[in-house]
Amino acid sequence: MKKLMTGDEAIARGVFEAGVKFAAAYPGTPSTEILENLSEYDRKDLVAEWAPNEKVALESSIGASVAGARSFASMKHVGLNVAADPFFTAAYSGVNGGLVLVTADEPGQFSSQNEQDNRNLAKAAFVPVFEPADSQECKAMVVEAYDLSEKHDTPIIIRMTTRVCHSKGLVEIEDRNEVGIKKWEKQPQKYVMVPANAKVRKQFIFKRMDDLYEYSNNCKWNFAEYNDTKIGVITSGDCYLYAQEVFGKDASYLKIGFSNPMPDELIREFASKVDKIYIIEENDPVMETHIKAMGIECHGKDVFPRYGEMIPEVIRNSVFGTEIAIDQDAKDVMINRAPTFCAGCPHRGFFYTLGKKKNIMISGDIGCYTLGFGPPYNAMDMTLCMGASVSMGHGAAQVFSMDENQDTKVVSVLGDSTFFHSGINSLLDVVYNNSSTLTCILDNRITGMTGQQENPGTGLTAQGVESNEVDIETVVRAIGVKNIRRINPNDLKEVEEALEWGLSLDEPAVIITWWPCALKKQSEEDKANFPNSFQDKYTVDESVCIGCRKCTKTGCPAISFQTEKKKSSIDINKCVGCSVCAQVCPVKAIGKVVK
Repeated sequence: MKKLMTGDEAIARGVFEAGVKFAAAYPGTPSTEILENLSEYDRKDLVAEWAPNEKVALESSIGASVAGARSFASMKHVGLNVAADPFFTAAYSGVNGGLVLVTADEPGQFSSQNEQDNRNLAKAAFVPVFEPADSQECKAMVVEAYDLSEKHDTPIIIRMTTRVCHSKGLVEIEDRNEVGIKKWEKQPQKYVMVPANAKVRKQFIFKRMDDLYEYSNNCKWNFAEYNDTKIGVITSGDCYLYAQEVFGKDASYLKIGFSNPMPDELIREFASKVDKIYIIEENDPVMETHIKAMGIECHGKDVFPRYGEMIPEVIRNSVFGTEIAIDQDAKDVMINRAPTFCAGCPHRGFFYTLGKKKNIMISGDIGCYTLGFGPPYNAMDMTLCMGASVSMGHGAAQVFSMDENQDTKVVSVLGDSTFFHSGINSLLDVVYNNSSTLTCILDNRITGMTGQQENPGTGLTAQGVESNEVDIETVVRAIGVKNIRRINPNDLKEVEEALEWGLSLDEPAVIITWWPCALKKQSEEDKANFPNSFQDKYTVDESVCIGCRKCTKTGCPAISFQTEKKKSSIDINKCVGCSVCAQVCPVKAIGKVVK
């Protein structure tokens, strides 16, 4: 049977068919849907978990592998930075049950803070890499990766990219292979990575890569397709499909689906049969550098951009200097739309108030709330990576305290899932070093940005099992913070008072905003804790409205300004009743819709 699947769905299916028993992940676009699909399987077959961060996810999977089960972890590309510590050493210790890790890279940076190519990390760690081009390859490569992992005693990376993750293709559905759980035996020389053991295992790594070199040159994933030999394209992943769309039968192709170690023998043979070679890859010149080091003349980043996606338009323009004509009629009606908080987002009232504060630096983090940096709030001054808001804010506050002429206070802002991810460690630093920062934890009761995933603060696991709900306030107090307030972020007066309180202190303080994401499917607990949430609608009384546009400065997409009438209006179909607009209206022209 065949089924239309995205790459992420196909990866999940491959994990299931390969007989995997344990999977863990931290949500991050474009990898999120892998674990979401795995969570649909019965826990008797496969346990799927959201971990607090990527390091924990990979370490859990490594432990499951050592215990004898086939295991799996997935994350977006920057997540592998977080998981790099266990990743590099797991290459030394190897596996018992097979271990596969998906890194979902993002050429083009559609929802990421950087554009990194994790083939570089795999090469540095001596970990084999598969690069699927479509959904069928995603599933098939996962299944083979587990056999390869166990045969060669190694973790395996499957390097995905955004379009492979989210594009759909037909996938052959097969039965699950129940491989069982291997026996665990004490092997401290293999799994205890003290220097004496690690030195021996490092020698094993080189022998393993030699064995995998033979596999790379003979596996079905690396193959040549000969057409016109004036042009030869060496490529991997979805770039293979892009190149075919541009060159068609006017070029020959060497598709590399298993890229570490590289298939040198295949490359030499292919190079001997074509006149001019193009290396098309996303993003870094990993293959190009390797092939040039082999003494083979080729063109890569001297022709193609070093950043962004190598989609057909880019390849065509780079090689032939031609572009697809723009539909001018469509262009004329298209307008730029800045990203914004959803109607009823609990972050809106908080940032509306915070953005009005003077003499503060706002240290932001990774989440929906990062949108607070833009207009109309302009309430974020720096954002780096998960959990960095608190630690960056601490460093800035320490410097400001050294300057007698500086009266700037620091506000660090992060979400609930980000707090559990790595914000806890940063807050420990603040408490330990007695920082004067104000930390604001925006608890919207779910992992919002990546699509409503559970986290340690929601009370449910990835597979819907009730669990111990970790209370943020209790954790913050246990760390040693004495000054804590929990507030309703939709109450602007309460937000204002809390911010003034926190900024007046010369020791660590934490404000926890507590209100569910407007898109969250409310649990019974949510209904009990927030009984009046999302029940009301608001409207503008045009006879009272003075056209001051103050309500539009809340940034709510439900509010628009009617230029011809010089009056504001609210789309009742978008409004979810947060009441922020009603609170900022100076003439009380906004009120509840009478039911």
